[in-house]
Amino acid sequence: MARVRFAPSPTGYLHIGNARTALFNWLFARANKGSFILRIEDTDVARSKDNFIDRILDDLKWLGLEWDEGPAKGGPFAPYKQSERLKFYKEFADKLISEDKAYPCYCSDEELKEKRAEAHKAGKTPRYDNRCRNLAPEDIEGFKKNGVKPTLRFRVPEKEIVIKDIIRGEVRFDTALIGDFIIMKSSGMPSFNFAVVCDDCLMEITHIIRGEDHLSNTPKHALIFEALGYKVPGFAHMSLTMAPGGDRLSKRTGAASIEYYREAG
Repeated sequence: MARVRFAPSPTGYLHIGNARTALFNWLFARANKGSFILRIEDTDVARSKDNFIDRILDDLKWLGLEWDEGPAKGGPFAPYKQSERLKFYKEFADKLISEDKAYPCYCSDEELKEKRAEAHKAGKTPRYDNRCRNLAPEDIEGFKKNGVKPTLRFRVPEKEIVIKDIIRGEVRFDTALIGDFIIMKSSGMPSFNFAVVCDDCLMEITHIIRGEDHLSNTPKHALIFEALGYKVPGFAHMSLTMAPGGDRLSKRTGAASIEYYREAG
């Protein structure tokens, strides 16, 4: 049975682009006699607000996009708010560490910022140089004694990733261009890329339908699915909804919000 999800971040109001993504997921679920899951991605503690969650739910109901599982309805894979699912992310992170598929990184924000600046200056795409991949035990012990809290990075294997996108066809990625990426922050919170995959695994999502701005995240997601021992779902990356002037619609564009159209009648 098809299982799709719409996973907004409550950092602003629902806008037309979000609503379009929700609609396509809802239509796919209904056409395939599947389930439409609503998941709230609120791990950005500083920007996520409960009033935005309430408004997102109201806007989806106003649009007639009722969800089968999610906030206010529950379901077999509850809870459906990421901030209430932290134990699952830790369990998966521990699994990757135990299998040597992830490792602690002690690089400071300043060091990483400096490396990014050097890459930009050289006309190169910034990429983590994997310097913490094989730290000596004494170096790790030294960081611990100094109270340095590490992030956790995914150990990216050298391979070509082939995604058979429902809309775009075959898309290929070379992992040599990615670099080891963060899956858990030093605060203990998961990164976006890690949390969404963990949830998609546990909620048995079969198809991921989203905007093309997420295409660059897809190789990372595929790697995490495989590392955790789960089947990679089907992907469909849609074109973005643009404003009349050609700019991308965003939460910061007030006229693009569903609230604007509700109030306008």
